Amino acid sequence: KKIFTVQGPYPIIRRLLQARGWVERKLSRASSQPWRQQQHSMQEKQLQQEKGEEEQCVEDPDGNHDLMSRLVQDQVPYFIWTNHCSAVNVRLLRQDQVLNHYTRVDAFATKEGLCRNLRNLPWFAQGDPDTFFPRCYRLGDADERQAFIEDFRLTAARSLLKMALEGAGDTLAGPEQQPPKSTKESGELAKQVPMSQIPYSMPPTAGPVSFLLPQLVEEALRICEQHLASLRHQDIDGDFTIPCVMGTNWDHFMHDYYRVAHEGAVLALSEAQTEQCRSLLQCLAEQLPQLGMEGTHNVWILKPGAKSRGRGIVCTDRLEEVLRLAGGCTAPSAQAGKWVVQKYVERPLLVFGTKFDVRQWFLVTDWNPLTVWFYRDSYLRFCSRPFSLRCLEPSGHLCNVSIQKWFRTAQGQQHPQLPPDLIWSCHQFQSYLAQVGQASAWHEVMVPGMKEAVVGALRSAQHLVGARKSSFELYGADFLFGEDCQPWLLEINTSPTMAPSSVVTSRLCARVQRDTLRVVIDRKNDPACPTGAFELIYKE
Repeated sequence: KKIFTVQGPYPIIRRLLQARGWVERKLSRASSQPWRQQQHSMQEKQLQQEKGEEEQCVEDPDGNHDLMSRLVQDQVPYFIWTNHCSAVNVRLLRQDQVLNHYTRVDAFATKEGLCRNLRNLPWFAQGDPDTFFPRCYRLGDADERQAFIEDFRLTAARSLLKMALEGAGDTLAGPEQQPPKSTKESGELAKQVPMSQIPYSMPPTAGPVSFLLPQLVEEALRICEQHLASLRHQDIDGDFTIPCVMGTNWDHFMHDYYRVAHEGAVLALSEAQTEQCRSLLQCLAEQLPQLGMEGTHNVWILKPGAKSRGRGIVCTDRLEEVLRLAGGCTAPSAQAGKWVVQKYVERPLLVFGTKFDVRQWFLVTDWNPLTVWFYRDSYLRFCSRPFSLRCLEPSGHLCNVSIQKWFRTAQGQQHPQLPPDLIWSCHQFQSYLAQVGQASAWHEVMVPGMKEAVVGALRSAQHLVGARKSSFELYGADFLFGEDCQPWLLEINTSPTMAPSSVVTSRLCARVQRDTLRVVIDRKNDPACPTGAFELIYKE
């Protein structure tokens, strides 16, 4: 029964199985794609160079593997590794055929599925998704679209209070401060906005200074107080519904919010208002785990619900732009159903002033009982431009390799201490943390948080996945870290790329494939065999 089939760019899997004495039953079109072997020769070379390993890539100078493959073309493969689950009709598989995919994993492995099902986590486990998953809404659902609009407005009100405190010299500043407007810019702003268009009373001023909006602070305080009262009485059945704040002219409020947030208008605070803002934000922080990471710019990230590699993702700080891009300005539409909108982490942990995320692998070998393996090695992906909320271009905010490869050629903006290929191993990152006085953060905060998020995401969708006993699946989770080193789960990917985009990924991708086979094949015959960097973190 040691017959296998590999579909897709996985030469490492093929070579490791052959080293174990397995024979490949080749797919009919595999021989017509020799470029895939050449594309991943770096991985094969790296695996061969690792000393002391029992599994080495097997060459075929005499053509023995090809001969054996021809002899088993009519035989049943008992180990199947494919790029996508759709490549195999799972219903026709025998019970003893091992497949590297489960069915119906879109319940957590798409942005739309993760957004929908993580809300149910409190029903399955003692966990709060708001502590590790930025709040997210499906714009194709009318109720969720309205909840997003309310969330955007409430976030704007909280941002006004934060900006008012920052202007008063308080300590709630985010990763960067807005530069003060020059005298010329302030004078131009005063000319562009007539007094008759300002809905809140402001004292007349002499000279080119920015406007003061004292009543806007009062309105923001009233909105946040109403929201706080509703949060203190929130029911679990309404976990994603945000109550509508009564008595607010939202068009006027948002107009003035944009003037403060984007045009440099200044908020004036009395001493009593300063203390009221500080106290109210502290109370909101007890109810809203994401208050710290949401910053002051009200930036949201709009994502296609089922695409990968950063395709179609847009960052924006305008409510109207989100609704326009999603096709939801006038009425619910099929186009809007393809999008999710998620709160952007405005206060991320930066390395040399640059944003990054982490690709973290994990392996599921059973869904009933749920059995999860966490890979100890991971890698960082950097943006090619310094982080700034004043510019929301992809080069500074989307860490996907497939996005950043278009920006690497520009010189002068990438930090000189970042690697040219924009990839670090987690060990390089740990060395950096030690240099900045955070040596314990990785093992005490970051890794435990990622493990908790992975298990929480899986448990929230466990009842929806096709739990075939002879299957397993390797996933790639993407995490971002806040300034406090707390991890935020962004998405979970099936068939994570094994392409050697750098020296680091060439080495790590080869190792994770090797260790995956140790867990799913070798461990069946020898439960005490080494599992490499895989660690069993959860088994029901």
